[in-house]
Formats: sequence, C-alpha cells, structure tokens
Amino acid sequence: MQTAQRRSELTELIKKSGFARLNDLAKTIQVSESTVRRDLILLEKEGVVRRTHGGVVYCSSKPHFVPAFPTTVTSQQKMDIALLAASLVDDGDTILLDGGSTTLELARQIQNRQIQVVTNSIPVAEIFCEDEHVDLVLLGGFVHSRSQLALGPFTVSMLQQLHCRRAFLSAAGINEHGLFNSNLLLVETERAMIACADTLTVLADSSKFGRSSTVNLCPLKDVDEMIVDSAILPEWKQKIESASIRLSVAENKTQMETELS
Repeated sequence: MQTAQRRSELTELIKKSGFARLNDLAKTIQVSESTVRRDLILLEKEGVVRRTHGGVVYCSSKPHFVPAFPTTVTSQQKMDIALLAASLVDDGDTILLDGGSTTLELARQIQNRQIQVVTNSIPVAEIFCEDEHVDLVLLGGFVHSRSQLALGPFTVSMLQQLHCRRAFLSAAGINEHGLFNSNLLLVETERAMIACADTLTVLADSSKFGRSSTVNLCPLKDVDEMIVDSAILPEWKQKIESASIRLSVAENKTQMETELS
C-alpha cells in the first residue's frame, strides 16, 4: 500500500469512528504500529487528527475559538503536561477544568472518553459540546471577554452545588507563598472549584515558577498534585516536593520519539 493511500485510509477509519486505538488501526490496515505512529504524527501536524491518551481522535472541521494565552514556553511542553494529566483521568470520572492554555490542551486529549466534565471555559466547552461520550456541564455567570471564562457569584453558586473527583487548574504564577492569578473574580471562582473537588491537580509549565500576580489563589499546602514540564529547575522541584505535593514531570515527547525512531 502506498504511503498516501495508507494515510487516507487511516483518516477515514478514524473519521468514521471518531476515536481509534493505535493497535486496532495497525491490525486493520495490516502494518506495524510504528508505521501507524509515524503516519499519525504527520496527520496530527496537518490538523487532521489529534493523538490522545490511549488512541487518536478525528479533528472536527468546525473551528473552535481559541483565546490568546501569552507564554514563553512551547506548545509541545504544554502538550507533554496535558498528555500526562490525561493519563490520570479514568472512565466514569467527573473532572473540573478551568480555562488555562494547558487545561485547554488537556481537554483536547480526553475527547471521546466516557467522563463528565465541568468547566467555566467557553473554549473548553466547545471542544466537548458535540462529543456524545462526554457529559458536559458549562458553568454560567459573568463572561470575561478576553479569557472567555464565566466568573463571579453566579458561577460560584453553581459550583457550591457540585462535586468532582479532580480539579485541573492553572495559575499565572507560583512561588513560596502559593498560587497566583491576575483577576479577583477568577480567583474567587477557582477557590470554589478547589472546594468542590476531592483532589486539586495544578498544571504548570516551567515559566510559571518564581512568579506572582495580583491575587493569591491558595497556599502550596492546598495543592495535592502538580504536573510540570521537564524544563523545571531542580530548586523548584525540591521546593514543591518539600511542600508535600505529588510532583509529576512530563517527559519531552518530541525527544522521546526521536530516540525511539
């Protein structure tokens, strides 16, 4: 089978089912898993599919609004964090996602999973609104135009009636005094998110450490788990672990693929 024909067949298989596992694709078109993996890497770069924990999903042609998130780290680092975070999500889970750029990437990675998602983020909700596998709860309230987040007392009131197994949150800055964000309404809403979740998992790229912002969200002791990229400095790894936070470092996926090829 020619390469172009094989990739076209892969695309049709994934499009038909919405989600497919790598080993099933390899068996169906009778090639090795490594060949399928290389094809999927290319198809993902072209925006046709997106690889997720456990398989690959077809990317809808419907464009999603994606807010601009200023950052000094690469999108690959955020994807590495999101992939590791996705591995913590079990079928049947109820999870809460805020509107950070890394949690947005996490949302893409857990499409077509049998889960319940609670979010105050319109971009995150758009990812799941046509996903028949996901039960979506979109929180209401005042919509902050730049971030496309629902915030404020109405959002908090809804959160007080909910319970989630795990909240995945981001932060504008992290230092010895805890987590920080730049908007008071956002912080009040995220504190309500923390209160309604059994476990607080913070997704933080390496640029966030040693920084603060306008409002303190919570002290480090309130964080159960933190997932970071491999560029985190050793002194910050030590500080986070000293605060009794479960620290998980996401490996560089691009580097790993290069070493395996």
